[in-house]
Amino acid sequence: MEWRASHILVKDRRTADEVYKRLKQGGDFSKLAKEYSTCPSKSKGGDLGWFGPGQMVKPFEAAVVKLGSGALSKPVSTQFGYHVIKKTGER
Repeated sequence: MEWRASHILVKDRRTADEVYKRLKQGGDFSKLAKEYSTCPSKSKGGDLGWFGPGQMVKPFEAAVVKLGSGALSKPVSTQFGYHVIKKTGER
């Protein structure tokens, strides 16, 4: 099994909650990723491409596995910061 996801990585919970709120209100994921994310993937709208089991840190992978395709996660905490994740595919 492989998954494809995009994310917006920020340093603190407050910013993650704000980004999540804006997305739920219809904000454009790609634009918000370019504006807020601290990950180099922000240049691609947060797209991380395809990945399989064990390629991402456990809390991130666990969140992606639970999401339906096209679904958005609430902020997920990892050692890198807080991620708002959008699952974009599964194969």
